[in-house]
Amino acid sequence: MRLLNIPFTVRRSRAHEICRIKTSVAQLVKENACIKALDIAGTVKSPSIVIGADTVVYAKGRLILKPKDLAEAKKNLKELMSAPHWVYTGVAVVDSASGKICVDYERTRLVMTTLTDQEIDRYHQEVPPMDKAGGFDIEGRGGLFIPRIEGCYYNVIGLPLAKLVEMLRQFGVHAF
Repeated sequence: MRLLNIPFTVRRSRAHEICRIKTSVAQLVKENACIKALDIAGTVKSPSIVIGADTVVYAKGRLILKPKDLAEAKKNLKELMSAPHWVYTGVAVVDSASGKICVDYERTRLVMTTLTDQEIDRYHQEVPPMDKAGGFDIEGRGGLFIPRIEGCYYNVIGLPLAKLVEMLRQFGVHAF
């Protein structure tokens, strides 16, 4: 967000996320982003532009969310390394004063190299996987085993900035 040169405050939504695909992965992340943004918009005291986001990893027909423990993180990472997969992020922008809402999503395809069990264990010792969709990062050590992405790099981090800038313009907010 600092890249946008827009003042901001981070607040964690307590809204309950949906964890099952009803119609599509894109619809899931858009719905979750909207739920989060509306939750926070309902609590702000002064008129604000609220941004909500939700990121998931989709591989081989299933969602790979934040792992529950290290064993699941390792299993998921091995699966992700076996074939290209997608990272989806839904973004919702809400004007708390007017109620105007804009919701969209981005998706990025990732290809990973295969690590040994020992390399995965060392990676997870340095990069705790529990708070990351898919259990990996791209901006840190995870970037060492992600040789190719197709799409938005910032989407994989969790907030597709080019998409967000486009959406914020609809609210009269400009990053440039």
